[in-house]
Amino acid sequence: MNSSHNHEPFAYVRASERIVPPQWALQEQLLFETLNKAAKEFVERYTHPDGTLIWFEHWPGMDGSDDPYEGFMNLALLYVLGGSSELHEMSRKIWEGITWQWTEYGQIHREFDAYYDWMHHGEGYLYLYFLGLAGPATPKDRQRAKKFAAMYTGDDAEAPNYDKDLKLIRSPLTGSRGPRFEVSEEDWSTHRGILDDYLAPYEDIPGVDFASMKCAWSNDVVYRNLIAMMNERMNRGDVPLNLNATGLITHAFLHAGDESLRSWVVDYLNAWQERTRQNGGIIPDNVGLTGQIGEYNDGKWWGGYYGWRWPHGFMTIIEPLTNACMNTVLLTGDMKGLQLAREQLDRNWELRKEQDGKIIVPNKHFDSGWTDYKEAMPKYPIYLWSMSMADEDLERIERIPKDHDWNEVIVPAFSGRDPKTGRETKHYIGNTQPWYQFIRGLNPDYPERILDANYEMIGNQLAKMRSPEGDPRNWSEHYNEGIYSAIHIWQEMCPLYFEGLVQLTLGGPMHISHGGLQHGRVRYFDADAKRPGLPTGVSALVDKLTKESVTLYLVNTNQFADRDLIVQAGVFGEHQFLHGEILNVQGDVIEKIAVDHKWLYVSVPAGTGITIKLAMERYVRTPTYDMPWTDADKHTIIRGREVK
Repeated sequence: MNSSHNHEPFAYVRASERIVPPQWALQEQLLFETLNKAAKEFVERYTHPDGTLIWFEHWPGMDGSDDPYEGFMNLALLYVLGGSSELHEMSRKIWEGITWQWTEYGQIHREFDAYYDWMHHGEGYLYLYFLGLAGPATPKDRQRAKKFAAMYTGDDAEAPNYDKDLKLIRSPLTGSRGPRFEVSEEDWSTHRGILDDYLAPYEDIPGVDFASMKCAWSNDVVYRNLIAMMNERMNRGDVPLNLNATGLITHAFLHAGDESLRSWVVDYLNAWQERTRQNGGIIPDNVGLTGQIGEYNDGKWWGGYYGWRWPHGFMTIIEPLTNACMNTVLLTGDMKGLQLAREQLDRNWELRKEQDGKIIVPNKHFDSGWTDYKEAMPKYPIYLWSMSMADEDLERIERIPKDHDWNEVIVPAFSGRDPKTGRETKHYIGNTQPWYQFIRGLNPDYPERILDANYEMIGNQLAKMRSPEGDPRNWSEHYNEGIYSAIHIWQEMCPLYFEGLVQLTLGGPMHISHGGLQHGRVRYFDADAKRPGLPTGVSALVDKLTKESVTLYLVNTNQFADRDLIVQAGVFGEHQFLHGEILNVQGDVIEKIAVDHKWLYVSVPAGTGITIKLAMERYVRTPTYDMPWTDADKHTIIRGREVK
């Protein structure tokens, strides 16, 4: 088994044990087959042949481009996991189609959103990050990544979003046209009805009872006051939400390996670390253009855009912070990069109190102090632990009382919190806790249950999509008044959700929906087709993770075709395999192999399976989108002429 392979410069192993495929392996194949068909039907229902979407002739406001990207981005991610080869071209064509269409509507300029916040940029540009994983990178991909990054590194004169000296992003609303210091009434026009049910951004808006926790954006007088006050207090300077921009810069680094991009991510996170230190350990949510905390907000460190008061509180603080910290560790290999997220979880926990027999923590800060107490959410420390495998992060998870059965699998609704478990289900991601239990050996039948849940959800989504409400030719610009939201309609109808496939095959939680890269302990390439993903018929299960190892079960469910694949150490090749042990069904070591590479070539003949425990060093290699095959054009960048 340990003989060198004729065609590859890295270690080779061959499965020899004939097996009856376990239930989870057959379920994975059924999911791939179902998802491939669902993808084709979804695309045919909602897009034109040129990749544009069947939709309205007009769409106002600054909101909008993130949502169509979100609705179709999983085409690329499914391909990355092992979905059909036609998904690759389909996902690229639709990205181009959406980009052109929303340029025509007016939200996009120079292929990037003209201006909006980094919660929405974060959601929409997941599509780009998944296309990066889908590869192979084209000159167009690299050029875009470099251009988009320049909009946030201070190197694009048309988009001066970043102050290099103060290391701050100059507004919560940024993009290809630069910072948007003043918004118009038209900018927020599509949100007015939705935001009627949210609390007010400020406590002193004329005609608004802040204590009611509602604010009548649809009232014209209130709306004019809101826009004026936001322009005065909220639209200049930096906010923690902007930490999601580290995803875009990391994406550019994964394409190019430019050292200045790595430095930007580290420096920007360090700038927020220093602001937090100045603020006594709590991250402030608004920093003025001179770098002063609370500069336009009467000195208050709370009250910024998507900050401690409005609209979501802690979620939109800890989420971009978690993303930025994980990006920093990916780029540097230094676990100290997680420190600021850890500290904010700890500060939040220190503010806990007991009420009705439950431990609750604050989610918002008003002028009167901490408020909006709820049960702590374990998913953010789970993300940190999945990266660090450190005891201190395990403790941050385990200190949270298990107010419900953490082994329970749910079939998520579109968004909000599951009413039974309290788990956030944005983008149909709702099973981070039961995966965590499984990977720690506490939820043994999780693979079968999560794959069942995924299958059930695909069926639910297909039924919605095929209903009269799912027919795009029945929609109008007043669709918000019905059951579904006009701008979220593709996400609400999309059948391409497969949280279990991501968790079980990659060995990590599903990405954070507001801009998180898809981290994981391993990924796969089809060696014969020379493309990303598991070969057809091959199922994979990562069922154990430690700091130093991953245990991987590969099964060829096909009785008629041999398959070859390449296993990569880390989704971005950031780890190094050291050596491996082949285990039998009892878990005994039957053979040892030397690897010493980020890639391992595995042959899985028809009807066989293999369990490999791979020792590894983590975060020791430069992360990249590179595949196991040479890319001669990797550094090609076009330089345009300068017109005087």
